[in-house]
Amino acid sequence: MTGPPDRFRQFPAALARRARLVRLGGEIPALLAHPDWITPAPVVIWLHGRTVSKELDPGRYLRWIRAGIAACAIDLPGHGERFDESLHRPGSAPALIERALPEIDRVLAALAEGSAALDLSRVAIGGMSAGGMIALRRLCDPHPFACAAVEAATGRLTRMYAARQSPTPPETLARVDPSLHLDSWRPIPLLALHSEADRVVPVETMREFAGMLRERHAALGADPAMVEMRTWPETGAPEEHAGFGRFSNDAKNAQTEFLRRHLGPTPPDSL
Repeated sequence: MTGPPDRFRQFPAALARRARLVRLGGEIPALLAHPDWITPAPVVIWLHGRTVSKELDPGRYLRWIRAGIAACAIDLPGHGERFDESLHRPGSAPALIERALPEIDRVLAALAEGSAALDLSRVAIGGMSAGGMIALRRLCDPHPFACAAVEAATGRLTRMYAARQSPTPPETLARVDPSLHLDSWRPIPLLALHSEADRVVPVETMREFAGMLRERHAALGADPAMVEMRTWPETGAPEEHAGFGRFSNDAKNAQTEFLRRHLGPTPPDSL
C-alpha cells in the first residue's frame, strides 16, 4: 500500500486520507479534499496568496471537510507545481490576477465533469491576499457562486497601488480592479477577514470596498448586511498579513461557520 503524496506529509492524517492531487482543465494543479467521496457535498474553490502554494494551511481544509464541505485548492499561475519566479516578485500581483482569472471557469468546468460527490449547485469561492483579490474580481462578472470568503484582500487595487507609486500600467490595474467593475456585481453573502494593522494590504482599502458593495446591494434591493467584515486590531502574524497569528483559530472557525451557514452542508459522522 502506498502512503500519501509527499506534498501531504505535513497534513493531519484525517485530511491526508481524504485528499487527492489532480490536474484540472488539463494543466491546473489542484488539491481536492472531500468528507467521504460518496455523499454529494458543497465545494469551495480556494485561491492561496502570492509566493505560497495550495498545500498551505491544511487546518483550513480539515475544518471544512469536518463541516461537510469539500475543498478545491488550486496552485495559482507560477506557484506550487508550476513555479515561475517572476510571479513571486513584489508588485507582480496584478499580472498574477489577470492570468488566474480565466482559469476559474476552467476549474468549474472540470469539476462539473468529474466526481458526482461534488455538488456544484452549492459552490463558493475564496482566497487569501492576491487569491482573495482574484476571487473578488471574478465575482464582478456573471458567476455561479453562492457565497464568498476572503482574507487580507482588497477590491480597491488602483487605490492601493497608487499609494505605492507602482510601475504597474494603469490599464492593467483597471482590468483587474474589482471596484471598477461593480456594475455586474450580483449580491451574494461575502465574509472579509482582516487585521487592522496589515502592512501589506491596508485594511482601509477593504473597508472602503465593503462599503461600496453594501451600497451596490442596497441599490439592487438586497440586504447590505450580506457583506460582513471582521477585523482584529493586531494579531502577531508576519507583517500582520500572513494568517491571523494568535487569532488564526478564531478566523478559521468564523470562516467555516460562514460557509456552513450559506452552503448548508451536513457534517459526516466519520470525521
